[in-house]
Amino acid sequence: MAAKNLPPTYDKLAKHEVFPDLNHDERARYNFLANLNKHLAHVSQGNSLAFENRVKPKYEKENGHDFQSKDALGDAMSKDPHYQTWSALRRCTMEMRQQAGRSLTYRQAQQLTDKVNSINEGKSTLELDDEVNVPPYLMAVDNHIMPGSYHTELYEGDVANAANYDGGLFVTTAGLLGKYTDGGGQAIAQWMKDNHPTFQPKRILDVGCGIGHNTLPIAKMYPDAEVIAIDTGRPMLRYGHARAQVLGYPNVKFMQVEASEMPFEDESFDWIQTTMFLHETGGKSIYNIMKEIYRCLKPGGITMHIEQPQYTDDMSLYEQWIRDWDAYNNSEPYWSKMHDIDPKQLMMDCGFNGDHYMQIGAQAINDLDDGNQKADEPEDHGRSPIWNVFGTWKKSV
Repeated sequence: MAAKNLPPTYDKLAKHEVFPDLNHDERARYNFLANLNKHLAHVSQGNSLAFENRVKPKYEKENGHDFQSKDALGDAMSKDPHYQTWSALRRCTMEMRQQAGRSLTYRQAQQLTDKVNSINEGKSTLELDDEVNVPPYLMAVDNHIMPGSYHTELYEGDVANAANYDGGLFVTTAGLLGKYTDGGGQAIAQWMKDNHPTFQPKRILDVGCGIGHNTLPIAKMYPDAEVIAIDTGRPMLRYGHARAQVLGYPNVKFMQVEASEMPFEDESFDWIQTTMFLHETGGKSIYNIMKEIYRCLKPGGITMHIEQPQYTDDMSLYEQWIRDWDAYNNSEPYWSKMHDIDPKQLMMDCGFNGDHYMQIGAQAINDLDDGNQKADEPEDHGRSPIWNVFGTWKKSV
């Protein structure tokens, strides 16, 4: 009898020419961690029971009132043994995932660099710029507990962290992003085609593209469009460009660009996209970036942003707090701000007309699902591939 409700095994993930090679033990570690992540989504459900049955009654008895803030609720929950166990295990899975990924990528770091360099050499579709600086808010953070984050180069032509990121997304999502971990890009491309079938963008910009895994499905849906993908992480751009080339997307251009100071002409793109990027911007950068998006978007064009769900008036303090776990424990310090911000007001503050604002839900298209996963998985408060998508058309004044 086949096992049910298990993540797909790592061998079902699609490979490409610059994908890191894994031996038997490395695949086994990734499979174990993917299963542990999936199991912890179920263990997480006990946190709400602990809150309702232990933490909240105790707090009300001692203070004479319910929680008035997320901070007070968090302080109380942090003392509960079930939460402590779940939180420690969840943090450990991320640390183990990074240790496993770094081990296997650094084992073959030079081979990966040589492959990427040989593919990229002489291509005009990769533009790296020594004058572009990584923003301080990114330099200060090892996103996802990945030492060096997206930007660190330990040697000439380094792509190790990018390869680590590509191979390890399967683990943290338990395979729910599809065989090329591009379920977010597939979802937004399909939504656009289904809901706006006459929209035929000629020039598309993906801001904060990383390795371009969510850029390529958009390029596939609109093969006649010019697609530009920008980021500040040189290792991600090198690897992402080579990845796009070997997967058959020679027309996608990867450029090293700081999103708050884009070199593009006014009103020069029909579609500007971000996918799980804005929650990694700090300070006022999110406003500067959105103003640049407004400047670069053509009248009649669209901008869409796949992000974490916002807090709502009917969302309990407990749910707001548990959704912020990654902000405090997974090196995502700007995550909370993205939850708390009003995206419509953000866009209006940056020049867009609120009358054309739209907000939808999107679930990753998972072409890796082998039928063993249930559709009614428990809410994982941050890891499930179900997102808030907001955006607007830029109408002519």
